[in-house]
Amino acid sequence: MARLLRAIGVLAAVIWSVVPVAFAILSSLKENREIFAWPPRLIFTPTLSHYVDLFQTWPTYTPTLFNSFIVTLSATALSTGCSLFAAVVYSRHRGRWLAASAHFMVGIRLLPPIIVTLPLFPLADSLGLSDTWTVLIVLYASFFVSLGTMILKATIDAIPDELDCAAMIDGASEWQLLWRVIAPLAAQGLIAASVFVFIYSWNEYLFAFIFTTSRAKTAPLILSEMMSSLTGVDWGVLFAAVTIQIVPVVIFVWLVQRWLVSGLTAGAIKG
Repeated sequence: MARLLRAIGVLAAVIWSVVPVAFAILSSLKENREIFAWPPRLIFTPTLSHYVDLFQTWPTYTPTLFNSFIVTLSATALSTGCSLFAAVVYSRHRGRWLAASAHFMVGIRLLPPIIVTLPLFPLADSLGLSDTWTVLIVLYASFFVSLGTMILKATIDAIPDELDCAAMIDGASEWQLLWRVIAPLAAQGLIAASVFVFIYSWNEYLFAFIFTTSRAKTAPLILSEMMSSLTGVDWGVLFAAVTIQIVPVVIFVWLVQRWLVSGLTAGAIKG
C-alpha cells in the first residue's frame, strides 16, 4: 500500500508538471481553431506558421530574448561566484557575527520581492541604472546568493579539512586552495545553485517590469504584452513564444541533471 501511494504521488506530480508544458508545445504546432477543441486532438497536422508569425508580428521578441540570455548568464555567474566565496567563509570559519549574518541573509531572502523593489527603484533611477542589464543582473544575483550560499556550504562542509591543511603545507595560497581544491570538489553544489538562479532569472517578471522600459526589456515582458494585446490574444503565437521560453531551461537542466541531485543532497551525510 505504501509503494502504491508513493507511485500515485509521483504520477500525480509528473502529470501536474508535464501536462501544461506538453499542452503549450502541442498548441504552438496547431491551428488556432484546434487549440481549445474538445475533446483535445492529439493527432493533427503540425504547422510552424505560429513561429513565423511570432517573429513577424513581434519584431521586438528577438532583442528581448538576447537581453534575457545576457542577464540570465551574467546573474548566474555572479550569484554562484559570490555564493562560493561566502560558503567557504561560513564553512571554514565560526563566529557569533558570522552566524548572525547568515540568519540575516536568510531572513532577507524570505521577504516578498515587492518589499525590496519599491525602495530600490528611486536609488536605481538616481544612479542611472534603470532600463539597463546591470540592475537586473545585480538584483537577480542578490536575490539568490543566500540560497546558493547554503547549498554550497553544505557541499563544502562535506570536503575534509585535511585537504585544506595538505594544500597549505604544499605551499598553496588561499586563492590556489579555493580554485584548485575546493571549487573542483564543490562543482556539484555550484551546478545545483546555478540551476535555481538560471531558472529564476530566465523567467523573472516583477523586477524586469519595474526596472526596464525598452532597452533592457526581457522576454517574459513580451509574453505579458501578447496576453494584453489590444487586437486580442493570438493563442498560437503566444504558445509559440512560451515554447521558445521553455526550451533553454529544459536544455540547461537536461545538461546538468546528472550533477543536480547529488549537488542538492551534498552534505546530507558527511564523510
